[in-house]
Amino acid sequence: MSVTAVPGFEAAGIAAGIKPSGNPDLAVVATADRQAVTAAGVFTTNLACAAPVQVSRRHLVDGRAAAVVLNSGNANAATGDQGRADALRMCTLTADGLGVAASDVLVCSTGLIGIPMRMDPIESGVPQAVAALAAGPEAGHRAAVALMTTDTLSKESYAEADLGDGRTIRVGGMAKGAAMLAPSMATMLAVCTTDAVVTPEVLHTALERAVSDSFNALIVDACTSTNDTVLVLANGAAGGPVIDRAGGHAYHALAEALATVCADLAAQMAADAEGATKHVHLTVRGARSAAEARIAARAVAASQLVQCSLYGSDPYWGRVLSELGASGAFLDPEAVEIAYNGITVCRHGIAALHDETALVASMAGRDITIECDLHAGRGSASVRFTDLTHAYVDENMGTS
Repeated sequence: MSVTAVPGFEAAGIAAGIKPSGNPDLAVVATADRQAVTAAGVFTTNLACAAPVQVSRRHLVDGRAAAVVLNSGNANAATGDQGRADALRMCTLTADGLGVAASDVLVCSTGLIGIPMRMDPIESGVPQAVAALAAGPEAGHRAAVALMTTDTLSKESYAEADLGDGRTIRVGGMAKGAAMLAPSMATMLAVCTTDAVVTPEVLHTALERAVSDSFNALIVDACTSTNDTVLVLANGAAGGPVIDRAGGHAYHALAEALATVCADLAAQMAADAEGATKHVHLTVRGARSAAEARIAARAVAASQLVQCSLYGSDPYWGRVLSELGASGAFLDPEAVEIAYNGITVCRHGIAALHDETALVASMAGRDITIECDLHAGRGSASVRFTDLTHAYVDENMGTS
């Protein structure tokens, strides 16, 4: 179930020849009736943002879009005026095929940074992709596959929500991402669709909330990319009153469905992270505020020392305590409690007696939980992250 699981949307994914491998590398998602609909986006915080990010931001000013065109194999980042012209050309080609305005097309790219986009595959590929647009799960899957770079699996998700008045809204999504994963967001692209009737402002609020607890709570290597983009298009096919304020049952139903899809996509990204052997869910609770809990959690998750110890299946809580203390969040070190896989290894800031045999056995698994209680308040936050492995270094020791 992907972006085409929502009625009124079509998708396509083809091999245009951008990638030397010949693998699929160009995708389009569009409204079935070729009409611009409510749209919202969240983008990378990297100031060296790519040309497609700059163009999509401009095209989203009115909160409307009819389509998204995406390519993998080239990030079109650090490419100057020519890169912006090339990103706009991708929009124009898509718009011409669909019969819409170029300003109603959003554009995303992922791949190598600093290399000019070869436009011949784009010029011939976009019309082919537009002609291949179709509804149904296979079309959505082909689009998701075309986004992949170092991913080994496509990422797709779907959720429904009951509005309580006989209506059901649907949210579908697809994403790519396997490395350069760090708040805010990651080397990732994501496109979501929904049939909710909603204003651009409220849709943006719901998307920001969904991204905050999913893509912005994911760390693989603490590197924030130039191209990170999460988009959502809402065609209103579910009918009924417009969701025009961030409150009430209808808004919360939409926000929850969107958050479910984003969280599922983020979990799939973590599970497919480059070279990872451990998939870690870290929770910091007992902070003075949620903001401080988030700061502390991200510091632990981004620590190469913590990541390396996890690669060795070593529950070295001393590194976790050290990162908590250096994070900038307030804590009394002698109040901290730390547990791996439900087994408390640190209490009152010192080693706690525990069943070492049970702990060693639990650390051999792929899924690891770490819980840290600062005992300083009620704030809590969670992040997902992975270990740091030889395979990750091998993948990234050259241009990739």
